[in-house]
Amino acid sequence: MKQVTFDDIYILGCIVAENDLYRHYHYPEMLIRYDSNFIEFKKQPSLTELKEAENYLREFHLRQGQKHVKFCFPENVQLERELVDYLNGSGYENGFLELYAIQPDQFPEVEDQPDIDIQIVTDKNFETYLDLQYKQDLEFGSKFARAKIDLAKRQFTESSIIKIIAFYKGNPAGYVDVITTDKTAEIDNLTVEESFQKKGIGSRLQKFVMDNYPDKAVILVADGEDTVREMYMKQNYQYVGFQYEVQKIEGD
Repeated sequence: MKQVTFDDIYILGCIVAENDLYRHYHYPEMLIRYDSNFIEFKKQPSLTELKEAENYLREFHLRQGQKHVKFCFPENVQLERELVDYLNGSGYENGFLELYAIQPDQFPEVEDQPDIDIQIVTDKNFETYLDLQYKQDLEFGSKFARAKIDLAKRQFTESSIIKIIAFYKGNPAGYVDVITTDKTAEIDNLTVEESFQKKGIGSRLQKFVMDNYPDKAVILVADGEDTVREMYMKQNYQYVGFQYEVQKIEGD
């Protein structure tokens, strides 16, 4: 297994400010995407440092018309109680991410199912991919769903990002994005439409990734409080580490 860390995870956004304490990521093309507009601490801040970063990010976001504040903390570091108490008392939602990795040959065998057809997204099926993604993203609001369509169109021209779609009996049923580097293939945005779940589509999408990138470590990030992480462990993914994150929408 190639050694991987959260530094290997793709971040959509540019670093607009950096110092010894943190990196500030910003993505003006999609201001409502919290995962692209945040501060990532390089080391655990003191309470004073956290408050200073909080004021800086809040003022920066307000100038952009953004209402959220989000922070990610160093990998595999438990937060000091003083920070936890302040964040909880200030109305932040907190959670943690978990990083998983697998060598493709360790992924379980998947039974071939003629009803499932996995395709790389091209000009011919791109609109179908967009329609399916839009329907899935509507649960987060039409503004977000439309912004994700614009994002997909920008990413479609990037050679390092491959989009894959699954059909079940000819019907669009799921999709996944794969972000590649020299050593990793990152699974992102893995989605199966609700009416097609429990038919093996998610496993087939992942197996397609394993078969196409046999020499790379396949990695993904899971919500540490989501039950889907149990599925990944059953599929032989190895737990690598965790990262705490917090966010708050001003005015809530």
